[in-house]
Amino acid sequence: MMKQIIKTDKAPAPIGPYNQAIKAGETIYLSGQIAINPQTGNLVTDNIVAETHQVMQNIKAILEASKISFEHVVKTTIFLSDMALFAAVNEVYGSYFSGDYPARETIAVKGLPKNVHVEISMIALQHL
Repeated sequence: MMKQIIKTDKAPAPIGPYNQAIKAGETIYLSGQIAINPQTGNLVTDNIVAETHQVMQNIKAILEASKISFEHVVKTTIFLSDMALFAAVNEVYGSYFSGDYPARETIAVKGLPKNVHVEISMIALQHL
């Protein structure tokens, strides 16, 4: 099985030894995204709603670079700095799907890169 690196300048460049996404066979594994604006390189942390929208826009750009959409996502992991943010993040996250939601877990963690409040990773299938 061949693996293909997926990258786009419409999402933040990796800040470590990883890629934005890897396609292996028909499966696309998206690395965790935080709220870095890819145009400015700055974090969007005005509030949890704006932060979550930036994360989802970064994911959308990677999905589009993979020639797929949120409809192809089968698994999501959401990391939160505090479970009290769950409702706000969940509302924004849900607005990017049309009802056929992927499997998911949401985990509160002690810390996230650059002290952000939310990081989201996904697994998608090229063909459904």
